[in-house]
Amino acid sequence: MKKIFVFLGFALLLSSFKADDATEIQAGEKLVYAGSYNMSGLMTHIAQITMSTENVNTSKNQYLHLSCELSTFSKWDKFFKIRDLYESYVTPGSLKPNLYKRSIDEGGYTKKEKYVFKGTSVTSTSKKRNKPETTRTFTIGANTVDAITLLYKVRTVDFTKMKAGQTQSFTIVFDEKQIPVTLKYMGTETISAGNLGSKTCYKLSIGAKTDALRGKDKNLIWLTADNHKVPTLMKFSIPVGTGELKLTSATGL
Repeated sequence: MKKIFVFLGFALLLSSFKADDATEIQAGEKLVYAGSYNMSGLMTHIAQITMSTENVNTSKNQYLHLSCELSTFSKWDKFFKIRDLYESYVTPGSLKPNLYKRSIDEGGYTKKEKYVFKGTSVTSTSKKRNKPETTRTFTIGANTVDAITLLYKVRTVDFTKMKAGQTQSFTIVFDEKQIPVTLKYMGTETISAGNLGSKTCYKLSIGAKTDALRGKDKNLIWLTADNHKVPTLMKFSIPVGTGELKLTSATGL
């Protein structure tokens, strides 16, 4: 299941495109997705993914808290129980990451991570099940961000100035590594977007130099072609199979 979230991060590596200054991510959003996996040729609904935003204030700063939570439904827990939580604390407006946290529990395998961002330096703390905690500091590029931040940063991009077939290269930090990714804009399509109804969407294809994703133009994401740019559908092809995330509910936009 980790590879699904790798795909989510890859799907949104757009921080180098020109941003639309009129778009700003607000607190109070909640996006709910149905997560399905191809089982014996049938796309089976096995999990729910919830993305939300809220303001968090400290004595010195205000942050926008971005979270993405994945849980398998109870009837699937006996086969492979998943309870994953990914979080980022970013500067409002710029969406610059300050703190990234990841807590996963997948079939009994547990891992917790924390990244503290300071300029181009990241200090990471990691704790896997039955292993001692480790800490290391490493350098990243000026535009490198974590996966969850990019789930929202993509919505500040102005796709109206892009042409079908246009590509760009980007970098994401995941599992204490920087991973190069290529994104291709493929035009627009009409997609069912849960309670938002049918929406014209930007279609994007994701490629990366990693074994986490497979196939040409098999890893795709659709974003509503409006100021919100809500992810409505994501399809992924990974070494263990194929699946999709489909928007069912969007509130607080």
